[in-house]
Amino acid sequence: MPDHDPPPRPGTGRLTYLSGADKQAIYDAALDIIAGIGMRVLHEEARELLGDAGCTVTDADLVRIPRTLVKRARATAPNMIEVYDRTGAPAMSLGGRNSYFGTGSDLMSTYDLETGEHRPSALSDVSRAARLCDALPNIDFAMSCAHPNDIAPHRSYLESFRAMVTSTTKPMVMTSENAGDLKVLWEIACELRGGAEELRAKPYFTMYLEPVSPLSHPVESIEKLLFCADWGIPAIYSPAPLAGGTAPITVAGHTAQGVAESLFGLVIHQLRKPGAPFLFGIGPGVLDMATSQSSYNAPEYLMGYVCAVEMARWLDLPNWGYAGTTDAQVIDAQAGMEAAELTFLSLAAGSNLNHDIGYIDYGMTASLELIVIMDEYLSLNRRIFAGVEVTPETLAVDTIRQVGPGGDFLSSKHTAKHVRTAQWRPTIINRQGYVRWQEEGGLDLRERARRKALRLLETHQPQPLAADVATRIDALVAGFVPGA
Repeated sequence: MPDHDPPPRPGTGRLTYLSGADKQAIYDAALDIIAGIGMRVLHEEARELLGDAGCTVTDADLVRIPRTLVKRARATAPNMIEVYDRTGAPAMSLGGRNSYFGTGSDLMSTYDLETGEHRPSALSDVSRAARLCDALPNIDFAMSCAHPNDIAPHRSYLESFRAMVTSTTKPMVMTSENAGDLKVLWEIACELRGGAEELRAKPYFTMYLEPVSPLSHPVESIEKLLFCADWGIPAIYSPAPLAGGTAPITVAGHTAQGVAESLFGLVIHQLRKPGAPFLFGIGPGVLDMATSQSSYNAPEYLMGYVCAVEMARWLDLPNWGYAGTTDAQVIDAQAGMEAAELTFLSLAAGSNLNHDIGYIDYGMTASLELIVIMDEYLSLNRRIFAGVEVTPETLAVDTIRQVGPGGDFLSSKHTAKHVRTAQWRPTIINRQGYVRWQEEGGLDLRERARRKALRLLETHQPQPLAADVATRIDALVAGFVPGA
């Protein structure tokens, strides 16, 4: 497989950040870590799999993977992953420079839309967020957006999945505690799709998995990774190395370690099932040495993130990305600036599966208003990134000739023909003058987004599940015994 970027897709990002020599150096450093330093693998079956493939396995659970196995895993992993919605309709083509956007998962707190209260998240918040995602045209997939504090911890991921399944037809990215509840998620998806092989052919949800930085792969993560490989569930294996804490403080070192940790998982995954769908990723958190906070929006985070996206393009692997987050505690100018910056970088770099829209307060709190704002931001920027159509019709020379010097285009047939498609129209961004803005209530963007969210939640009804399917899903959830 060539070590260079695949051809760009029309109408998508063009950002270039690292040179070819930079990418080769980062990759070589990652191979040095994988083959020379090694990583701890706490899953016995995975160690045996690696040992049988020619890896060095020590008594201390340390595994060193030869470079040739990394090259082989890159060759067998697909460079494009097709994902389908609940009904089986095509939804996302993950790979190349195609960019899709969705919410994040497991936020402990939520800003209440009705009261503005900052409160613990509940299962009802999972349902509401999924229904809002279902209604917003530029949100392509859903994550839970909230951790249900009112549900027993061992059942929380499963209950969240059921709530989301009934609230949106859009594809999902899921989290789980271990292979036990993941198996039930898969069984529910099989019910929706009509069987295991039908689900393999048309994946409905993607699974988010993490190793533990630095250089450790726990039992639960590997169990889930192997399950995904066995059943064709697209698997994200994205470490979250913290610069200055669990990874080098320099952007290059931070990136090299993250690349190594994700590729280490790729080798295990492809040894188990060559050709199984895999997404490369890094969550390059930055430990702020002044506050001890892990920032989603520090410039070094953004730099590390763009490096990760560029490495995915260079490796020709679909990637896991980020968008629409802020470290601010409320929806203010800082929130808008940070959420827009990260989202624009994802669009410009052509990052594939971008999550966390609606995250505020360092990824601790959910804001449905921010999800609505970012839906509008994505609509605007997708218009820009679609590019300019240049044809005899759009060049309009004949129309210019007809209007002539000193004329106007308001009454031309060309303007009437294109008026509905030539200009983008906002839904919450203000395009009124001051007097009209005052007459309409003088609302700021956050309040307009809040009202739009409430209106959509009141009026939008997602496509319901068939009654017999819903009954079987309820039985699967009820029958789950944690740890069994």
